[in-house]
Amino acid sequence: MSSILKTEQSTSSQGFRKTGGQAISQTPLHPRRRSRRIMVGPVPVGGGAPISVQSMTNTVTADINATLQQIAELAAAGCDIVRVAVPSQDDADALPIIAKKSPIPVIADIHFQSKYVFQAIDAGCAAVRVNPGNIRKFDQVGPDICKAATDAGISLRIGVNAGSLDKDIYARYGGPTPEALVASALKEAHMFEDVGFHDFKISVKHHDPVTTVQTYRLLASKGDWPLHLGVTEAGPSWQGTIKSCLAFGALLAEGIGDTIRVSLSAPPVEEVKVGCKILEYLGLRQRHFDIISCPSCGRAQVDVIELAKEVTEGLKDITAPIRVAVMGCIVNGPGEAREADLGVASGNGKGQIIIKGKVVQTVPEDQIVPTLLERAKEIAAQMDAKAAVQGETLPEVGPMVVPVTGRAS
Repeated sequence: MSSILKTEQSTSSQGFRKTGGQAISQTPLHPRRRSRRIMVGPVPVGGGAPISVQSMTNTVTADINATLQQIAELAAAGCDIVRVAVPSQDDADALPIIAKKSPIPVIADIHFQSKYVFQAIDAGCAAVRVNPGNIRKFDQVGPDICKAATDAGISLRIGVNAGSLDKDIYARYGGPTPEALVASALKEAHMFEDVGFHDFKISVKHHDPVTTVQTYRLLASKGDWPLHLGVTEAGPSWQGTIKSCLAFGALLAEGIGDTIRVSLSAPPVEEVKVGCKILEYLGLRQRHFDIISCPSCGRAQVDVIELAKEVTEGLKDITAPIRVAVMGCIVNGPGEAREADLGVASGNGKGQIIIKGKVVQTVPEDQIVPTLLERAKEIAAQMDAKAAVQGETLPEVGPMVVPVTGRAS
């Protein structure tokens, strides 16, 4: 029995939320790179499967209640796979309960101590992330890790990081260059494959988005491994979001990447929100609520910035794919509002409420926000009802895909 099949069977009774119903996900921009498929619990990664969003808890893993609470928040935000840090024995001891009670598959993040890898496997984690650059005597323990993973029917991730490259490789290439990162990944991939283990994905993370793109492009040309995309140590929210959008946008638009983690110096839920939106805007995940709004300019006759903020906050829990336009002047306002499901063109102390291109109501400026929110919720409810009748009810979380025909590319 293959390890993938065993993984599917072993997790089927755990009640994990399943990901998108389609087997294949495709971007409108470029065929997906052909990669082999592995499983992280019930979540398929690679082989054209829907691109999953990952994050990592920032709680002390040994604090089981706090960790499970944060995992629940991540799952509610759309996270498909969660990673937990295992730097101590107390953390390793907490894994059996966390793995059992988590609503989404748990990956144990292991550095330095190989004994925790085996404990994580025994604990029922869906996968283990190992960093060959800092696991002691990895060349010796690697085959035993592969055997334990095979016996348990779980997958692994080779996590190569610019900050923890093997010293010999660092010296040979003169630093964490794309070639150095790929050389490290290939070394460990070949070691796994030499002992017959193939259920692994690879990440090659760097803090610079250009280097990240170059590295993943190079690695993608070397084999069919599923690839986990990430820009490591990307920085605070605004900076890290820009870096991740640049790198992920370039790679995913070329069909490279099978699962993603946005790394931010911010609450983990913010990582998930950014990751989901990246996939939505690339056509790789079902679009949910989206707002179109003017930039600030001298033509605006209302405070568009505040108006957009209030509407976004008021509709943050909407999951239906409704597009709302908040426009502040008569130049582009009416036209843009017509292209949305719902919109407002504002000026002269009032706002025209537009639904599907038709003006349905004119309200005073102080009534624009409450009127938009009321109308938006009505339209969203209609969308949800229609989808339910057609048997297409959208899940609260989990990747939805753009259906395509044929095999993954």
